[in-house]
Amino acid sequence: MHRFLVPLAILLTVFSVLGADRPRPREESMSSDRFAEAHAPLFQKRDNSDPAELTERIAKSLPRASGATSLAGVTPRNFVDHFIFGKIARDGVPHAPSSNDGEFLRRVTLDLTGRIPEPTEIRVFLADPNPHKRDQLIDGLLESEAYVHKWAYFFMDLFRANGKMGRGQNLFHYWMKENLRADRPYDDVARAIVAASAKSNHVVAAANVIAREHVQGQPQPKDGDDFGMVQQLDTDDELAILYAKTFLGVNLSCISCHDGGGHLEKVNVWLSRKTREEFFQYASFLGRSRYLMYWEDGKPQSGEFLIDDQNPGYDTEGPSMIRVPRTGGPKDSAFILTGAKPKAGAEPREELGRLLTAHPQFARAAVNLFWWRLMSRGIVEPYDEFDLARQDPRQLPKGWDLQPSHPELLEALASDFRKSRYSVKHLLRTICRSNAYQLSARFDGDWKERFGTYFARKFVRLLTAEELHDAIAVATGRPASFKFGNNQVGMAMQLSGPAGSGDIRHFMQTFGQSNRNNPPRLAVGSPLQPLLLMQSPVVMDRVKAEKDGKLGRLLDQESDDSRVIEELFLSTLGRPPLDDERQVALAALSSGRVQGAQNLQWALINMTEFFFNY
Repeated sequence: MHRFLVPLAILLTVFSVLGADRPRPREESMSSDRFAEAHAPLFQKRDNSDPAELTERIAKSLPRASGATSLAGVTPRNFVDHFIFGKIARDGVPHAPSSNDGEFLRRVTLDLTGRIPEPTEIRVFLADPNPHKRDQLIDGLLESEAYVHKWAYFFMDLFRANGKMGRGQNLFHYWMKENLRADRPYDDVARAIVAASAKSNHVVAAANVIAREHVQGQPQPKDGDDFGMVQQLDTDDELAILYAKTFLGVNLSCISCHDGGGHLEKVNVWLSRKTREEFFQYASFLGRSRYLMYWEDGKPQSGEFLIDDQNPGYDTEGPSMIRVPRTGGPKDSAFILTGAKPKAGAEPREELGRLLTAHPQFARAAVNLFWWRLMSRGIVEPYDEFDLARQDPRQLPKGWDLQPSHPELLEALASDFRKSRYSVKHLLRTICRSNAYQLSARFDGDWKERFGTYFARKFVRLLTAEELHDAIAVATGRPASFKFGNNQVGMAMQLSGPAGSGDIRHFMQTFGQSNRNNPPRLAVGSPLQPLLLMQSPVVMDRVKAEKDGKLGRLLDQESDDSRVIEELFLSTLGRPPLDDERQVALAALSSGRVQGAQNLQWALINMTEFFFNY
């Protein structure tokens, strides 16, 4: 009997205990062994920080699908494969087989659009004999509106776009969507953000990143002429840190308060050699920036700012509200990576944008960020904690390991990204077309911990909160009703930020929805998540066989239970049922067609393979 039969049978039994009509989640009495077995892969070890270890556990619960083929001796599809499989062959490391078409379709559709594929798409793709259909699928997804929504939401999380932007949050979201539609060069986007000026961030989209990072200087203004609502120098520092972390993959937080020496020798070699004075020189590119809370009728307008370059400069002895006192030092600007000075007469922030995007580390950090998002692990890990002294194997500090797992691949991706004029679509296409990306998550044989850095299998990841919500909406044909401006939208990923209330809000937060206070991370599992999947109205209400949902329409239109079962499997898991699964499902429907079908879709949503991308 197939190993997957037992979880499906257990889940169907559990649903009959819970009942489809229960409106609110509450504690139920069920045996602990059944609960644990139903969600064993998720109901373990809260800190799933190692994607290889997580994948090893999760892959054991995935169905053994047909159509997976070995890649032994295969010709690499692009330069990514030369580096990945070249290192694998050199070190004698075994690797997983290729994913089959069904796995690949679901994986790449989720990765590029945040959606699960519809049954019609699945049938067409599986039946297509075209040997180039995977490449064509990737190209089509990159031109879809769902791609725009998915990656706009990603960038909104990355830049922590929230209410501190006021109404500018929606403007920034619109701007990011337009950038993605046009495939605007990523370096151009970065320069626009760094150098943005505006009478109001509600009218200039790129200025909203600056507005978001403002440090409030005091709770209330003294009078209508008081511009101290923003702590100017602390805002300079926050922006300097954000730009380095987001665009260079370097975390300068520590040296914004103290020298690296005596603090960071065991953490980051490059930073241990940097001083706070060097940070001041880097932050001083922003020293002329002036951040004024917008005033109207003698009152400050929350979330609205005037941003220009009328300040006198960065004061290395100025006061701070959030850091230790500034201790002085050179006041001239110097780029933190090279010491380069701004050109005479040029606007300092424009110079910072130029120096930042022209440096090779900008492209390295960008490709590593997107690699991390698609592969669940960066070539440099964490993706925003580069140690620049440990990138070159020829100049490695004594006693330290090389930081990138594949330094030559990192350089090749960065070079290719530059040659493409910093095209995000080109970068995503390159990674997704590689055989490395298209490996199976399943691994035949004995997986060893040391294989993890080789990318010898595709690492699984838990769906983001927004992806999971939208997957449930697509699978059941019952979207939500979110208010977005003057419109109503059904998918969480169409929004500019976290929305909803009550059960939906609780559900999304439990599955790791970003609070936009910190940079995004891949979601991890917790014991509360399977409880919500079992009992939350976000699931329970949507699996009801009613006229406005996919299940109700399916039961009305299709009299053959076997075809109903196949459609539910395709709609929910993106694959047909295995023979033993079909028999369990037929038995469930035979005891009561409507209730059995509701039980089945609920059970499929609660399967591990539904809420993981593999």
